[in-house]
Amino acid sequence: MALDHRLTPEHEELRRTVEAFAHDVVAPKIGDLYERHEFPYEIVREMGRMGLFGLPFPEEYGGMGGDYLALGIALEELARVDSSVAITLEAGVSLGAMPIHLFGTEEQKREWLPKMCSGEVLGAFGLTEPDGGSDAGGTRTTAVKDGDEWVINGSKCFITNSGTDITGLVTVTAVTGRKADGRPEISSIIVPSGTPGFTVAAPYSKVGWNSSDTRELSFSDVRVPLSNLVGQEGRGYAQFLRILDEGRIAISALATGLAQGCVDESVKYAKERRAFGRPIGDNQAIQFKLADMETRAHMARIGWRDAASRLVAGEPFKKEAAIAKLYSSTVAVDNARDATQIHGGYGFMNEYPVARMWRDSKILEIGEGTSEVQRMLIARELGFTG
Repeated sequence: MALDHRLTPEHEELRRTVEAFAHDVVAPKIGDLYERHEFPYEIVREMGRMGLFGLPFPEEYGGMGGDYLALGIALEELARVDSSVAITLEAGVSLGAMPIHLFGTEEQKREWLPKMCSGEVLGAFGLTEPDGGSDAGGTRTTAVKDGDEWVINGSKCFITNSGTDITGLVTVTAVTGRKADGRPEISSIIVPSGTPGFTVAAPYSKVGWNSSDTRELSFSDVRVPLSNLVGQEGRGYAQFLRILDEGRIAISALATGLAQGCVDESVKYAKERRAFGRPIGDNQAIQFKLADMETRAHMARIGWRDAASRLVAGEPFKKEAAIAKLYSSTVAVDNARDATQIHGGYGFMNEYPVARMWRDSKILEIGEGTSEVQRMLIARELGFTG
């Protein structure tokens, strides 16, 4: 049966709504915020009022009752204009709220999801550590039971949405025991912002995503109730693998949006910029470069929508998510490079959106699983080990 990734009327209405918001609200403001490295609080509040943070969650918890395809559509349209805003939404939903939605207790869902769906509160996911990036199983942060509390010690790095004024919690992965073979048992635990001993460092100085909040976290004898455990004790590793599988679809949608944004800006520039008495877009060399860029973005879109459709249908999607993430992130970097080349010297000036896109693209080949990790996952799905 042929796959049909055309949008339903409801999804198309969402796409048009977010497209208009991105161009009318985000585009006029984000350039200045980006250069000042400021978090876009006003934009985030408006996204919350629109229901974007609640897109894939049930209405009973304050969500919009949509699906992961809806989230991807919103992320793609936002990233066509700016990736800092898009990654704030992506991390708030797929990394902040989704672990509680998928694995949390009813009490945890009632307490946290309505506030996160409205954008009133952002959640973060504390996985990566200074000595363990791609090796997520190498977690060194520990959580030890002491009476009716967990005592957490360790550190996390590169954590998105972890230090904003509206961050409410971080779900932290920690070693809570050892298996019979000596391997660590990892669990996920909610640590509310402001908990004594939980320290949030100053924002990183980054190459890109300058209006996104990214920080290092440290935990020194942090005490939280045992009831803050998310899911089953010792199942944290399996839980965050599922979270990362879904998150790759979201990152792929974001990467596709950046790639398409590069096309949008380059087509406009090629029609306006004149050299040797005519628009540079009259030159076949420019036309062919634009054709390649559009082709890449189109194929990336098919990839992430295929993976999202499988997820929504309850079908296996791990391989397709890895393929989509690998391809779309590569496409984003390629299109950002070509867009900068088409713009010439102006492409090197931060006042032009393509300069921001160039700076934002590289992290897409690193975050939520490097390109090398995606190739490993795809090879394993083909039956190879090692």
